[in-house]
Amino acid sequence: MSKEMTAVSNKEPLMHISKRDEIDMWKAWAIRLGAVLLSLVVCAGVIYALTGLNPLEVYKGIFDGAVGTKRRTWMTIRDTLVLLCIAIGITPAFKMRFWNIGAEGQVLIGGVTSAAMMIYLGNSLPPLVLFPLMLLGSALSAMVWAAIPAFFKAYWNTNETLFTLMMNYVAMQVITYCIIFWENPKGSNSVGTINSSTKGGWLPKLFGLEYGWNLVIVLALTLAIFIYLKYSKQGYEIAVVGESENTARYAGINVKKVIIRTMALSGAICGIAGFIIVSGASHTISTSTVGGRGFTAIIVSWLSKFNAFAMVLVSFFLVFMQKGAGQIASQFNLNENASDVITGIILFFILGCEFFINYKVGIRSKRKEAGAKLS
Repeated sequence: MSKEMTAVSNKEPLMHISKRDEIDMWKAWAIRLGAVLLSLVVCAGVIYALTGLNPLEVYKGIFDGAVGTKRRTWMTIRDTLVLLCIAIGITPAFKMRFWNIGAEGQVLIGGVTSAAMMIYLGNSLPPLVLFPLMLLGSALSAMVWAAIPAFFKAYWNTNETLFTLMMNYVAMQVITYCIIFWENPKGSNSVGTINSSTKGGWLPKLFGLEYGWNLVIVLALTLAIFIYLKYSKQGYEIAVVGESENTARYAGINVKKVIIRTMALSGAICGIAGFIIVSGASHTISTSTVGGRGFTAIIVSWLSKFNAFAMVLVSFFLVFMQKGAGQIASQFNLNENASDVITGIILFFILGCEFFINYKVGIRSKRKEAGAKLS
């Protein structure tokens, strides 16, 4: 009897989970690819169950809506660049474990700065002076905006999540206040297209590409942030502070300085995103200018594990699915939530596969079970 009880107590669980020490990069990406393919199979079943449509036709509709024509392709690229720029902006703060939920407000402050310069200086300054001034002005204003919660966090340990989130609403009120003065036409409660006749302050084409400057600016920032976080001394300090503030202090790192400096950098890049939106895309300003991309950028940053180049792919995928939503809504008489369901399922599988990248699952073998019984 005691032997049976011993065998039962020594019986291993059916499954056991252990953390991986390391995994080859190709294996990690193979797991991610497998997760995406599996998610598409699941999505096909959901599409057929909910709508009765051929899933392949729906996938084709999403593809056509995102990159089906040259114009659609460039619209997708344009929005990808904006989302990527915001994700690049919040990444230094998130790597430091400073939960910057205020990207929406920082982008708005950068955007309203660009809009003000377009309205008051767009038709008087030469482009060689105006555009660098707009870019720097947007970056500086958003930098100051982001440094406010960083200062309070550094010196009084306030909750940065709530602080930065509330700053979004303050920024929206700033925009609303400015719209009162810039209404065009009066009483419309909107700014309208700024300098529509003269195009003063509109980023021009580059190499014949309508959003060429957007592409150059964002890709340059992506490369710069990758190098900054991976190879610079300040990037190393950000990583150390993110791991443990006490360890950083022990190593002689000025934690307060790192927090304020890093958030100022994040704010500056988000401000540049505002410049890109207002000067290089929409040519107007409103409380909906950012359109929730400040929160979507958080998903991009986390899914990419703070890798700047991986953010390019993740940003493109999310915008691709968003653009495809409009197409299947009109083509198949569906609402856009259908595409959101597809995107949600795919994201669920992508997020879930990270578990199998970081952990391995073992299953009890019959041989071990037989051995336990014999013992």
